[in-house]
Amino acid sequence: MNSLLAKASWMERDDIRPYVFVRPENQIALPGSVHRLDWFKKEPVFKDPLDISEIAFADRIYSIEERAFGPSNMAMPRWVFYDCAVMPGFVAGFAAKPSALTKEMREVLDPKKYPATNSPIKTSGVLKEVTSLDDMDWVPLSLFIIIPTMHRGEWVAHNLCSINSLLPDGGLYGLGFLSKAFGLWYANVEQCSGMTQWGSPALKLHSHYGHLEVIGAYAPVHSHAKTITYRVQVNTHCWEKFFNKEPDLAFLENYGPTGTFIDPKNEESMLNFQQRIERSEGPFYLSAGEIAQKKLDEKLMIYNLKQQY
Repeated sequence: MNSLLAKASWMERDDIRPYVFVRPENQIALPGSVHRLDWFKKEPVFKDPLDISEIAFADRIYSIEERAFGPSNMAMPRWVFYDCAVMPGFVAGFAAKPSALTKEMREVLDPKKYPATNSPIKTSGVLKEVTSLDDMDWVPLSLFIIIPTMHRGEWVAHNLCSINSLLPDGGLYGLGFLSKAFGLWYANVEQCSGMTQWGSPALKLHSHYGHLEVIGAYAPVHSHAKTITYRVQVNTHCWEKFFNKEPDLAFLENYGPTGTFIDPKNEESMLNFQQRIERSEGPFYLSAGEIAQKKLDEKLMIYNLKQQY
């Protein structure tokens, strides 16, 4: 096993595997052929979202997602998941055999205790309700939704969460990070865009998939205006820094501080940054190493490309 993943020893287990929740027409040709990486050696579990027998698997995905994002009023409606996620893109993550689940995992994944909101399974006369995890072949532990865009080669990271946020002991080491890494690797994603909120702990994770360019610092079109829209050129060397905490020398070599900051607590700071982007003064970047070291509400230095001679 790669030494970087020593703490993620669960990846070596046969009863925990990556999964791909994708309709057959959207399956990736030559998965994992762009980013040379030896992290994901197991064949994924394939699930088809158009197969109604997979409703229990989908409902466990829904249940994890709505508890992760419900408190911020950003839980995903079922129709959005179907229309905007699994139809154009796919969901990836890790899943476990029921026998691999700890007592704590079973508690937070229990379909009777945490049924998926608005699932038709409760009122349907034709769908079979699964009331025990032991009736499932595989149980999802995380989800990463990624959607292709009209901009050739670019994908949007729509959603990412795992049961780790629901477990008091933190769960499986690196589960959330590795779920997104697997999806990017599997789908051969070279450019990935995404959105998260200023001050969110998610920024500490998303900034490690490639050098993070800020393409939007304020988003009043979004339900949460204080949203950062970012883009990265996927770079697996940056993934290593998430685990070994080493300085990103390539970032320091290519980008320099502008002397100005973004304040995650200050809406005017976001607007000013957004206006600079709209005036084409960028491109602007944030340092993953700096984000990792600072508190969520601390100011962050804005970087730009150094002059090339």
